Amino acid sequence: MTTASPALDHGHASPHADDHGHPRTFIGKYIFSRDHKVIGIQFLITVFFTLALGGLLALGVRWQLAYPWKPFPILGELLWPESGGVMPAEFYPMLTTMHASVMIFLVVIPALTGAFGNFVIPLQIGARDMAFPTMNMLSYWFMWPALAFFGMSFFVEGGAAASGWTSYAPLSTVSQAAPGSMAGQTYWLYGLLCVGISSLLGSINYITTIVKLRTKGMKFFRMPMTTWSLFITAILQAFALPVLTAALIFQVLDREMGTAFFLPTDLSINNESAGIGGGHPLLWQHMFWFYSHPAVYIMILPAMGVVSDILCTFARKPLFGYKPMVLAICGIAGLGFIVWGHHMFQSGMNPALGMTFMTSTMLIALPSAVKTFNWLGTLWGSKIQWTTPMLNALSFVSMFVIGGLSGLFMAATTVDIFIHDTYFIVAHIHYVLFGGSLFGFFGGLYYWFPKMFGRQMSEFWGKVHFLGSFIFFNLVFFPMHILGMGGFPRRYADPYWFDTWKETLGMNRMMTVCAIFLGLWQIILVLNFVLSLFMGRKTDGNPWRSNSLEWMTPKVTPGHGNWGEKTPEVFRGPFEYGAPGCEDDGYLPQTAPPVSASESHG
Repeated sequence: MTTASPALDHGHASPHADDHGHPRTFIGKYIFSRDHKVIGIQFLITVFFTLALGGLLALGVRWQLAYPWKPFPILGELLWPESGGVMPAEFYPMLTTMHASVMIFLVVIPALTGAFGNFVIPLQIGARDMAFPTMNMLSYWFMWPALAFFGMSFFVEGGAAASGWTSYAPLSTVSQAAPGSMAGQTYWLYGLLCVGISSLLGSINYITTIVKLRTKGMKFFRMPMTTWSLFITAILQAFALPVLTAALIFQVLDREMGTAFFLPTDLSINNESAGIGGGHPLLWQHMFWFYSHPAVYIMILPAMGVVSDILCTFARKPLFGYKPMVLAICGIAGLGFIVWGHHMFQSGMNPALGMTFMTSTMLIALPSAVKTFNWLGTLWGSKIQWTTPMLNALSFVSMFVIGGLSGLFMAATTVDIFIHDTYFIVAHIHYVLFGGSLFGFFGGLYYWFPKMFGRQMSEFWGKVHFLGSFIFFNLVFFPMHILGMGGFPRRYADPYWFDTWKETLGMNRMMTVCAIFLGLWQIILVLNFVLSLFMGRKTDGNPWRSNSLEWMTPKVTPGHGNWGEKTPEVFRGPFEYGAPGCEDDGYLPQTAPPVSASESHG
């Protein structure tokens, strides 16, 4: 069993705490590190790789829709010489399945909860490390078997998983029909189990660290919104992941051991065992969506916290309605557990049950609206500093509003029945998870880069990256609303059957060209990141003049243990900008002692 990190002493002196337990070898220090900051950076570097992989899979999808049954450029002749470089029809659902799987499970979740969660949480609460450093290390290394299983699935008989990222039964559970076929689907299940283990280890660590290891004076309602959002996200993961894990194990058993959790009857090709079964395909959907709808908030809540901190920093104002914002996050998380059935309106559920899920789904708009209006209240009357983190944060707010409004259409049962499995759904999820989560990730990356590496990324190239990403993102995904309202289906390789395919072809080609530019535009981010590591302008410990605790470390880039001889003491909240007693640049650090008797009791 892993033990709690030593020297977490809530403000008391600890001799040589900065070096306690710190390995001296390169492998121990940077590869199998137990330092939360190194692990956070490991997640960050890995996300760049998986983001490129997921983006290439997406471009494969877009090419087929824009130029159906035309030779695939560059790789087509290498991959499919027998068809003249034309993508086989059976390969298309593999692309859609693996694109979504990589982007959700190996990009968005690790980027926000893995990279920022690991790096920021101990610094923002004044701890020396995570509660369980070894468990923290394992949470990162369990991501690599997941990536390996996903990759291996393309090279086995039958190819990669092709049942969609939702893996609906019975399509996903019939490998006994032809032994050895569809092995890629089983590898997909193994990969997802590894992702689940990684997330569960991380969530346990985050909850324990935040509850038990806050420094002296760091009350719950003195934590920054990033830590609050990651705390609620960890609770979501801890309660929802066991259900998905059980479902994944059941599906593996159905595929490999002949059980029938999700099979109503035997589906063998030779039909030798007809009548064996007794399971229910909808059981998979209930278990899968019980996790996967909260997973949407697992992917978006951390970005909400990051954006809240960034908006306050560059608006130079306190967060409007700090406690209501915290309660709104709690409300979103709580309601997220009781709305999973809105993904199943077409499954034939009882109308009374459908009405319950519809109503509870619409109620999520209320805490979401609280957060949106509080962000706007924070910005109202402020003197905005137009930095790269701020531009990405503002983009998050606007794109999240669009994604949230389109979600209201799907909450209505009668509307959802029409637009279900159309490109309207694809537009919605990308506005939430790309326009939302990834723009939040970009903002956080530019914001905390100086704390991670002691240098700043280029503001000029950061703004160029933001502008191009914002424009091309909207040109790719906004037209999908129009296609979806016209009934254009997703996950179909052949658009020719669609009555108005000629009218949609031009729009699909425009979207594909913009998607290529969107992918290429990310090279600017990568070059800015890499070059800034060596040539970026060196910064002091607090280049943004923020007052949250991570900017108060003794060193610009804190060493092992973070705080040297003594952890800090906190006297105030995380958003005291423009308050009485502020310095000339308008902020009071959380470590600044109270200036009045009333403050000392606050």
